Amino acid sequence: MTPGADVSGLDPTGPAPGGQGRTAATVPASRPPHDERADRLPHGTAETHDGVGETRRGHASDTTDEDRTGLAHDEVREGHPTVLPALATALARELVRRVDEDHRATGEAHRSPTPAARHRLAKCRAGNADALRAIVRRHAWPTADQVGAPASTAALMILLHAPDLAFQVVCRDLIAQAVADGRCPAPHHAYIADHCAVELGQPQFYGTRIDPVTCCPYPVRRPETLDERRRDVGLAPLAEQMRTLRLSG
Repeated sequence: MTPGADVSGLDPTGPAPGGQGRTAATVPASRPPHDERADRLPHGTAETHDGVGETRRGHASDTTDEDRTGLAHDEVREGHPTVLPALATALARELVRRVDEDHRATGEAHRSPTPAARHRLAKCRAGNADALRAIVRRHAWPTADQVGAPASTAALMILLHAPDLAFQVVCRDLIAQAVADGRCPAPHHAYIADHCAVELGQPQFYGTRIDPVTCCPYPVRRPETLDERRRDVGLAPLAEQMRTLRLSG
């Protein structure tokens, strides 16, 4: 698990995280807010990024969509990339399988915190990140409406553990758009937006990242309205989250 990341509410074999039953169907059709300072960073826009944080150069007249975006989709319908059903099923199985491997490696590293166990965990997460990067390059973000909520949640868990902040920032913006379009649960954006904010040294927006040293959330932007923002994306109040963490010990 990424240090300080509270992903206790994420379960790739169950409902979407957040504990409030919010699904893609109930997400408001607007882009979720995040720290305005993050807007100054290069975003994963179709015109500038190849899916892993590298800027592409060239003119629209002499480049293909894949050249400009790094994404090669099976088909585009209503402005969204569409994954063929058989491929979507295969992708879903692979994403969940990889998270299961992460869980096993994490458990081993916790039970026996040897250098060898830590190396196996790091290797597992790096391999999972490479696989997710390939999926995103080919099919864009694996949304809940494409691969199912459990597999989309598994993709988020892989992303949170990925050792590549540039890739995480790009996917954060893909997920934000998917949430705005009603294609992913709103808590998915909350988790990755907070993760990126903390890694970038910025205050988080939803309080989902916990400092393992203090056992308190990393600094939160506008704490007086935190629970309102959490409610808007289907997350329980922060006090309830902290009680759950203390009980899980």
